[in-house]
Amino acid sequence: MVRTTDKTNENLKAAFAGESQANRRYLAFAQKAEEEGATQAAKLFRAAAEAETIHALNHLRITGEIKSTIGNLDAAVSGETFEFKKMYPEYINRAKQEGNKQAAWSFDVASKVEQVHARLFQKAIDALKNKRQLEKVDYYVCGVCGNTVEGAPPENCPICGAPKENFFKSV
Repeated sequence: MVRTTDKTNENLKAAFAGESQANRRYLAFAQKAEEEGATQAAKLFRAAAEAETIHALNHLRITGEIKSTIGNLDAAVSGETFEFKKMYPEYINRAKQEGNKQAAWSFDVASKVEQVHARLFQKAIDALKNKRQLEKVDYYVCGVCGNTVEGAPPENCPICGAPKENFFKSV
């Protein structure tokens, strides 16, 4: 790992966040372009999104924040727990105060899914710390709310109620 100054490390983290957001934004733009029949624009957006991912991963690697698998799982549990215990409750309250029902819904389902993610990550930590292999299962993600389940999708998403058909198998 290259030594960096505090300011350079802050810049790397800010650049990581910006590149990560650009990736997701460009994928959303690609989806919209596909819906509008602009397939070449969609391809361009997806290519740029992939490039932004490369930039983000380079920045993250240089910060030294990528640790062992157990260390990374611990960081994931910590991040997910912060989101559902502190961040999203505050966001939900603000959205409700402002009367923005769509934002409140989006924050609420995300908060519930972050709890699921924290449990799944903790389950993986427990297995690895006990020198057990993780159970080989497929993961399915709800295309409406992001709920993540092991094994097979449920008939209806327990978080948003979407039917089984809205789940896709994660790769």
